[in-house]
Amino acid sequence: MRIPVMALILLPVAAFASSPFDGTWKGRVDSVKVTGKPDVFAVADGMYTCSTCDPPLNVKADGSEQKVTGHDYYDTLIVKIVDGKTVERTAKLAGKITGVYTMSVSADGSTLSGKFTDHTGTKPATFSFTEKRVAAGPSGSHAVSGSWAPDKTTDANDAGTIVTYKMTADSFSMSANGQSYDAKFDGKEYPITGDPGHTTVTLKRLSANAVEETDHRQGKVTDVIHLATAADGKSISLTDKDLIHSQTTTMTLDKQP
Repeated sequence: MRIPVMALILLPVAAFASSPFDGTWKGRVDSVKVTGKPDVFAVADGMYTCSTCDPPLNVKADGSEQKVTGHDYYDTLIVKIVDGKTVERTAKLAGKITGVYTMSVSADGSTLSGKFTDHTGTKPATFSFTEKRVAAGPSGSHAVSGSWAPDKTTDANDAGTIVTYKMTADSFSMSANGQSYDAKFDGKEYPITGDPGHTTVTLKRLSANAVEETDHRQGKVTDVIHLATAADGKSISLTDKDLIHSQTTTMTLDKQP
């Protein structure tokens, strides 16, 4: 049977009318794995130091607001010693809280339990996780001090795990908790709207089922993110290479009804 000319013209459009990425996805908390360099910080002699932060931090740990420079999501920090096993760190940008991180050490000192509340989106996004000690802190320092290897993510709310994607023949879009982008596969940088860190992205279409996102901040490449849909279209495998902290996070996202 001869295919009408109009049908031939519309074939490319039909092929990209929808893609395996189109829809809403939810990150599976128990699938999160983080590998790479440990996190290193200490509270000693009234000061909080973080050598793996970029740039490194060295501020008073007395509950007062301290100015810092060179960070994407905060320009002041408040570090408060809650008790002998717990420390709370509050980050602000232009006077607004962007994140609150509470960390507590187990009785045997081998496990760090953390809870982070991210205030950069429309709704607070919460994450709970554990890290395993790989090195002790300085002599006489607070119990949270030392080197810690990421272990497990134990909890996260919808604000931190729900994302919507859409792909066309020449573009890819993302929307999550008040932040979004719509970028073409042309190698140019596109802004993430609603992101106080002013991240821009470049997108590369690897195939109909795979996309590579490269994040930029302050003129530096910060992350390279690989997204690939499963053959059955029910899940996405995400790999985020954090180039600033030399850590790689992998997780699975499940298609939502």
